[in-house]
Amino acid sequence: MERPEPGGEVFARERQQTIARLIEEHGRARVADLAAQFGVSAVTIRKDLLTLEAEGRVSRAHGGAIAPERNLPESAFEVRERLNREAKDLIGRAAAAMVVDGESIAFDASTTALSVARHLKARGGWAQLTVITNGLRIATELAGYPGITVAMPGGFVRREALSLVGQLGDAVFQRVNVQKAFLGAAGFSLDSGLSDATEEEAQIKRFMASAAREVIAIVDSSKWERAAFATFCRIEELTAVVSDSGVPGAMAAALRTGGVDVRLVERQAGGEASGARLEPSLGGGMGS
Repeated sequence: MERPEPGGEVFARERQQTIARLIEEHGRARVADLAAQFGVSAVTIRKDLLTLEAEGRVSRAHGGAIAPERNLPESAFEVRERLNREAKDLIGRAAAAMVVDGESIAFDASTTALSVARHLKARGGWAQLTVITNGLRIATELAGYPGITVAMPGGFVRREALSLVGQLGDAVFQRVNVQKAFLGAAGFSLDSGLSDATEEEAQIKRFMASAAREVIAIVDSSKWERAAFATFCRIEELTAVVSDSGVPGAMAAALRTGGVDVRLVERQAGGEASGARLEPSLGGGMGS
């Protein structure tokens, strides 16, 4: 018989709400991953999914659950785009400032990378910037903009993230020189590095990271000290991290000690979301 959980019904309901949000954000979740994340048994997670299915918030599938069909277009990219929007905007501005005209850069399909792309357009003045991305929204955002050339890897369309994924994408990254890869993540920890909720997204991000001279993580503070399903970049492979000022201080210090350039942005005193103060890094500087 399964032991009673600490916190009883209140704790269970909080866990169920979090599970529903995770599935809403990522489109799917596996029982084994949820059990490990919350430190409970698979039996407990299956009960949670039964409850959420009865409420119409998830649909159970073999080994886990998916977002209901009617919610998929809204519950994936669009929902994630609204989460921590101000932090992502500030991170996007700071990351865009790191791009040098004439470079070839890579973007994953994350909502934070879309923010970087939008700030590249706002910055303007490009003569020869090449952007390689598996993100359909990012490609649409930058397509036809003066001085910016957009390239996309081959692959299969993943509706939840509006992205191209699959082994076909490796062919592009074996043949191009990428100066900087800007990568979002569902989780970021010292042990697991940058990780994603699905192996499909993690795979294409590994291709980007392996092809780039500099790997720059663009992750808001809500992702720190969390490990998602699949790791795609270890800490020792990172060049820099751009995040907001809510990050755990001890982890930021450990990264800097390891030579990672940690750049934190925050609202200005006036409270305008469009302004940011860039905290100087205490670690090594960026390469060219």
